[in-house]
Amino acid sequence: MKKFLNGFRFAFKGLSYAYKTQINFKIHFFAGILVLLLGLYLKINQNQWLWLSLAVALVLVVELVNTAIEVLVDLVSPGYHIKAGIIKDISAAAVLISAVFALVVGLIIFVPIIINNAS
Repeated sequence: MKKFLNGFRFAFKGLSYAYKTQINFKIHFFAGILVLLLGLYLKINQNQWLWLSLAVALVLVVELVNTAIEVLVDLVSPGYHIKAGIIKDISAAAVLISAVFALVVGLIIFVPIIINNAS
C-alpha cells in the first residue's frame, strides 16, 4: 500500500515541477481551466464534455511528456548536440499538434453555440 501511495506522491511532485518550471505548462493549464469554465457557462452536452476533456487532458499530458523528454535530453547531453536539439524539436512538435487538436475541438464545440446564442 505504501508503494501505491508513493506513486501518487511522485506524480504530484512531477506535476508540481512542470507547473513551477514550465511556462507553457502553466499557459495550457490555465487555458484548460478557462475552456472548462466556458463549457459550464454554455452548458455543453455530455459528448461535448468528453471531447473537451480529452482535448485538455491530451495537451497537458503531452506537455508533461515533453518536459520529461527535455529534462532527460539535458541530463544525457548537457552540451550542444544537433540530435539533442532534434529530439527537443520533435517533442515540442507533439505539443503543438495536441494544442492545435484542442483548438479545433474547442472551435467545433463553442462556435456554433456562441453563434446560436447570439441570434
